[in-house]
Amino acid sequence: MPLHTGDHASPRTAAPHPGDTPPAPAPAISTRGLVKSYRGPDGTTTHAVRGLDLDVRQGETFAFLGPNGAGKSTTIAMLCALTRPTSGHATVAGADVLTEPDRVRRRVGLLFQHSALDPDLTAEQNLRVHARLYGLGRAEARRRTAEVLDLADLTDRRRSPVRTLSGGMRRRLELARQLLHSPGVLFLDEPTTGLDPHARARVREHLRDLRDRHGSTLFVTTHYLDEAEHCDRLAIIDGGRLVAQGTPHEVKAAIGDDRVVLRTSDDEAARRVVGTLTPPDRSLTVDADGLWLRVPDGSAWIPRLCAALGAHGIAVHAASATPPTLDDVFFHHTGRSMAPDGGGR
Repeated sequence: MPLHTGDHASPRTAAPHPGDTPPAPAPAISTRGLVKSYRGPDGTTTHAVRGLDLDVRQGETFAFLGPNGAGKSTTIAMLCALTRPTSGHATVAGADVLTEPDRVRRRVGLLFQHSALDPDLTAEQNLRVHARLYGLGRAEARRRTAEVLDLADLTDRRRSPVRTLSGGMRRRLELARQLLHSPGVLFLDEPTTGLDPHARARVREHLRDLRDRHGSTLFVTTHYLDEAEHCDRLAIIDGGRLVAQGTPHEVKAAIGDDRVVLRTSDDEAARRVVGTLTPPDRSLTVDADGLWLRVPDGSAWIPRLCAALGAHGIAVHAASATPPTLDDVFFHHTGRSMAPDGGGR
């Protein structure tokens, strides 16, 4: 199934001379200084996105990670030319969101956070209606509908009313609908919200297959840390500002230190003892997890700390050292956790 049509083709360039290094392909998405602000009725200004600089490579799966209200959906709306930036510049699939909004919309697909399927129509009917809205002729609409139903592994349910499909099936059907017009870039706004763990895993598998088979560029917004772990690269946004970006390994390695957690017979007393052994710039925290701190090579620190606490008559019930997580990265840059329970760090 071809992913790109003639409208998506890159501009023709001169043939390179022998021995020349081929130029790097243009980013699928590129933004510089992208801003979106809203003025309230009282004259105050709210900044939803603040100076976003971002490059997403062609054919990669890119996660846009942040809590609710961070600016993720507003960013997608600007990149899909559904709302105009207040300032800044952005290109998507080779088209400018300000000067070529119609070209942008033809070249992208957008999976909304909430379902836009008609529950009383069959899976096949939903797709054909969408295909006609995108200007596909009857024969082309039938052909593309059959192709994307097969890609979504829903051919055997093509005549089933949408209301009879499971949540995971509906999400795969919505993905199939966004592929009908062969978009160059597919935006997915919280694609697995509300799904059970099995359905979430199935949708992630479907997205990986879509990228691997067709070279699609996937831009995924999520607040699920495990989903971001499976992406090629990610960016973390908070309060409309980009606070970190890179591969999952890179952004975690930038923190460097392991998290050591000790459960003792007296965590407050243990904090005073540990404070005499660690550098003064290391914060020590006591919370529901116990006493924790960040140190390089945490496993090597544990025997030393346990020996010191034992010498002061403080029993250590449990000790662990874990490398940084994406939640640790978020906490490092924002001072709070993205964990679902909002627990302490």
